[in-house]
Amino acid sequence: MTRVLLADDHTLVREGLRYILQSTSAFEVAGEAHDGPSTIALVRGTPADVLVMDLTMPGARTGIELVTQIKEEIPTLRILVLTMHAEQQYAVRAFKAGASGYLTKESATNELVAAVTKVASGGAYVSVSMAERFAQSLNGPVDALPHQRLSDREFEVFRCLAAGQSIGEIASRICISTKTVSTYKTRILEKMGMHNEATLVRYAVEHKLFDDDETL
Repeated sequence: MTRVLLADDHTLVREGLRYILQSTSAFEVAGEAHDGPSTIALVRGTPADVLVMDLTMPGARTGIELVTQIKEEIPTLRILVLTMHAEQQYAVRAFKAGASGYLTKESATNELVAAVTKVASGGAYVSVSMAERFAQSLNGPVDALPHQRLSDREFEVFRCLAAGQSIGEIASRICISTKTVSTYKTRILEKMGMHNEATLVRYAVEHKLFDDDETL
């Protein structure tokens, strides 16, 4: 039986995931967590085969950094990212950080069992919708786009800035100082060759770097 850990800040989401997994006899939900710190405590103290983890939770520096930390501490634990972020760039960064699968929440009902099974067996899994995005990107330019030059933390701050969040809101969201956010902002503008936040917003819209339910 495959032992699975669930990490999501929404109780209803965890309950839904548990119901789907336990509807078969192949999985045992061995533990749950609701934020970054509790996820770290859970994986350290509960042996398991797969961690199904939301990419955005309270108390986590960024979801990508959390994946990196978990893989460094427990390299044998397979991680399936389950997220509302449907952007290809998030998936690429998650895999580079050590995730073995990337599944959007809208696909979870139909694909969760297959995704956990594949990841637990040592394979990699990408949701059908994300696989289509990857395929389409192969026809794009070879040179990296400006946002692809950003580090994981810079990319997270960039998205927050483009979504209209203030320096203080960003600092609170990803647990860093306002001074550090300002430094990231300057660095992002330099790397992307832009002059102000308005150009960041236009760029994010043009390249579809927002989720469908995000509001500019």
